[in-house]
Amino acid sequence: MSAGHDAPEQSAGEHEPQRPARGGGVLAAVRETVLVVAVALVVSLVVKTFLLQAFYIPSQSMERTLDIGDRVVVSKLTPGPFALHRGDVVVFADPGGWLAATPEPQRSPLGAVAADVLTFVGLLPEDSDDHLIKRVIGLPGDHVVCCDAQGRTTVNDVAVDERAYLYPGAEPSLDEFDVTVPAGRLWVMGDNRAESADSRYNRQKEYDGFVPLDHVVGRAYAVVWPLPHAAWLGTPGAFDDVPGRTGVG
Repeated sequence: MSAGHDAPEQSAGEHEPQRPARGGGVLAAVRETVLVVAVALVVSLVVKTFLLQAFYIPSQSMERTLDIGDRVVVSKLTPGPFALHRGDVVVFADPGGWLAATPEPQRSPLGAVAADVLTFVGLLPEDSDDHLIKRVIGLPGDHVVCCDAQGRTTVNDVAVDERAYLYPGAEPSLDEFDVTVPAGRLWVMGDNRAESADSRYNRQKEYDGFVPLDHVVGRAYAVVWPLPHAAWLGTPGAFDDVPGRTGVG
């Protein structure tokens, strides 16, 4: 007897594995995709709410540091767990009347809803329609003056060399000012001083040109788009010799 016939014959398909119905496989894939997308949206919303947020730069007030169209990432942990320092670049809500009204972008109803949702969860950058981005020059309690005999800004009677971040050829200020920053406020200016409607030019409005700390969204710490302009936005050393408090949380 041939060894090939030792086992009893089996009917066709008797031990073949059962294949799941095609419809069930598609449904499982759809459920998995929906779950993954939902988790990604929740994680993105949590990150945006508590940690990081992207913003779009709409104006030239921070050139040469930030150009129109740049996307920056803002850390919401500063001020807070991490201190805010002189020289940091911050995003803050309009304290009242600093920004002119801007027209809404033209979108289809579906496109508007999609853009709002993606912006809400943090997958699209904020349009910055009601936010500004400037550099912190004075912390609470600081005495900020411009200009000294050499045309420089002084903070607590120490001249600040701002050439590292000012727009090429820009003066520290074409208009003189002498202010003491109140408790819980900041004095901010743009790097492109001639094109920046900052603390200097909002003295007659609410908060007298100062920015309340609770209006600060966070510190801008990196340019992430476009890639050729990607850069780290560190704290410059121009204020290292300024006496007084070094930061505010």
